Amino acid sequence: MALFEPSDRRGHDEYISSSDAATRALSVTAVENDFVAGVYEKLSSVYDWIFGPTLHPGRLQALQRMGIREGDRVLEVGVGTGINAALYPRTCSVTGVDLSDSMLEKARERVARKGLTNVRLLQMDAACLTFPDNSFDIVYAPYLVSVVPDPVQVAREMRRVCRPGGRVVILNHFRSSNFLLSRAERLISPFTVHIGFKADLDLPAFLAQADLQPVSIEKVNVPPIWSLVTCIKGARG
Repeated sequence: MALFEPSDRRGHDEYISSSDAATRALSVTAVENDFVAGVYEKLSSVYDWIFGPTLHPGRLQALQRMGIREGDRVLEVGVGTGINAALYPRTCSVTGVDLSDSMLEKARERVARKGLTNVRLLQMDAACLTFPDNSFDIVYAPYLVSVVPDPVQVAREMRRVCRPGGRVVILNHFRSSNFLLSRAERLISPFTVHIGFKADLDLPAFLAQADLQPVSIEKVNVPPIWSLVTCIKGARG
């Protein structure tokens, strides 16, 4: 279910332009790269079992929203174990980056096992991508931005390497707009970060500070507590 449709410009402007969104803290929980790497070092052997089937509907919906065409250059930021690799059309070129050695090792095994010649994997910090500006048609971050130390910097890097008119797609859990659920998510966030995500990342603040203009925001998965955010680089309300 979409929070607003692509044509509903007034809806998305109101959603991301609350008075303090550009300055308020995104989360009560702070992490560093070493901590994140340690978390995923521990999760690498069980990630597909824990987060595979339950989060798969969101992955499939994200692929639909990408609208991948033949020859498109796709960047997946936070490729993890490569669980998405076989979902991409073989007619596009996919680059997957991740910080974790252990996760990339699993991804390389998967790519080799499935014979995916259109996928390359690189170790890279999502907050400091080494690609030139405008390198990709689609830049996608699945279940990533709520665990990195600086989600705004990651989003800015994603936007930078996306070509004008290309798509920036973010699939993630964000703090609920419901007051009681929001309070609960703030309380548990220091604990959920140990299994790979901050429970209280503020979506309107994230979008405002990253200078991203969504054309759609949809709730995905069961229960629908995850959001699929689709942006077009250069799209303005």
